[in-house]
Amino acid sequence: METVLIVDDEKNYPLILSAVLEDEGYEILTAGSGFEALDILQGSDIDLVLSDMKMPSMDGIELLENIKDRSPDLPVIMMTAYGTVDKAVEAMEKGAYSYLVKPFDNEKLIIYVKKAISMYQVVKENRQLRDAVESRYSFNNIIGKSKVMQDMFATIRKVAPTTATVLIEGESGTGKELVAKSIHFNSLRKVKPFVAVNCSALAESLLESELFGHEKGAFTGAITMKKGRFEIADSGTLFLDEIGELSQSLQVKLLRVLQEKIIERVGGVKPVPINIRIIAATNKNLKREMTEGRFREDLYYRLNVVHITLPQLMHRQEDIRLLIDHFIKKYSDERRSNMPVTGISPEAERLFYDYNWPGNVRELENVIEHIMILSSDETIKITDLPKDFRDNVHNTLHLEGIPVKAKLYDTLAMIEQAMIKRALKMSDNVQSHAAELLGIGKSGLNQKIKKYNLDVGSKQ
Repeated sequence: METVLIVDDEKNYPLILSAVLEDEGYEILTAGSGFEALDILQGSDIDLVLSDMKMPSMDGIELLENIKDRSPDLPVIMMTAYGTVDKAVEAMEKGAYSYLVKPFDNEKLIIYVKKAISMYQVVKENRQLRDAVESRYSFNNIIGKSKVMQDMFATIRKVAPTTATVLIEGESGTGKELVAKSIHFNSLRKVKPFVAVNCSALAESLLESELFGHEKGAFTGAITMKKGRFEIADSGTLFLDEIGELSQSLQVKLLRVLQEKIIERVGGVKPVPINIRIIAATNKNLKREMTEGRFREDLYYRLNVVHITLPQLMHRQEDIRLLIDHFIKKYSDERRSNMPVTGISPEAERLFYDYNWPGNVRELENVIEHIMILSSDETIKITDLPKDFRDNVHNTLHLEGIPVKAKLYDTLAMIEQAMIKRALKMSDNVQSHAAELLGIGKSGLNQKIKKYNLDVGSKQ
């Protein structure tokens, strides 16, 4: 039920208004002064303030200013006598939703109240959605404790508040768009649009129209003027994914946009000024593309003001367990079983570390989603893993890397040390977890650590 606060120093008017609005299903609170109204606002969830203009001690204008300082989006409708309409106009300029001139009929009051509250509901929903999006793309939602990821977080934190152009390189599935959104939603442009374009998804002729828009009649089928992604992203961020797929002609046009901050729609001659931040991403090595003549050098340096490289998952194995837990939580609602997943068996977890993850984080997410939908146990076992995944786990010892004259005992000791170091690294030096990964007891692991004089930190 929506709540309306009526503020009026007269005794009878609030009673009449309350009766009318209560019949419409609203909860009504009343205040006899501006100061009393502010006290109520402090402790109540109000959807609309209906305030008289002329009151002692604090008039309607002062009350409005106080309300807007505390809750800028909360709608306020001013009630005024005919002789003070000029004050009501002043209130509108200071943020009032509207005003009603006394005496007004009940039907008009109800219409104004419904419109104001409906508008406020939309504003609150949009704010909640924006807050949810900002939370989703906060730095905390990019998962990684490895040094390479921590270094990347430091770069994002520095670059996000600026207007610098950013180039993100990384293989497919490493999370380039997630990083781009994190930069946007932690920047001063976060309330403005984030617009993404996949440069490899459209033919050149269609991509040009998609980016720059077109005028009516520019080509067959252009029956109306259409704004492009550059205009839609105005004052916000334009994310150009797979920038390495741009043709030479579009590279020239993009360079002009970056230099002059204007665009021209297809079929148009009028320059359109734009104010956007560009974040570009590619799974190609643009330096190599540049030296081989497929990517313009001047455009490369325009885009590469700040460079972020996303590592392959196989090069940040310390993060695998964090990602497993994260995606288990993310897809917990999709389980057909009522039994929650509480963990993963050491045998199944080892396969996650032995796999080389060609699809990177996206592939790991797909594996966990598969498990969460189809498995019914509380612990993930090897049999829960997708067959294709199990069949492609590479767990073969490469004998060609071992010298022909190597002694068996020394080689086995070398392999044992390497496996222990890897298990400790993956488990953040938690020895009980490392022992589980290795399939041995904690006391046995302790003996081997002492045997090889390994530095394992202080965690037990």
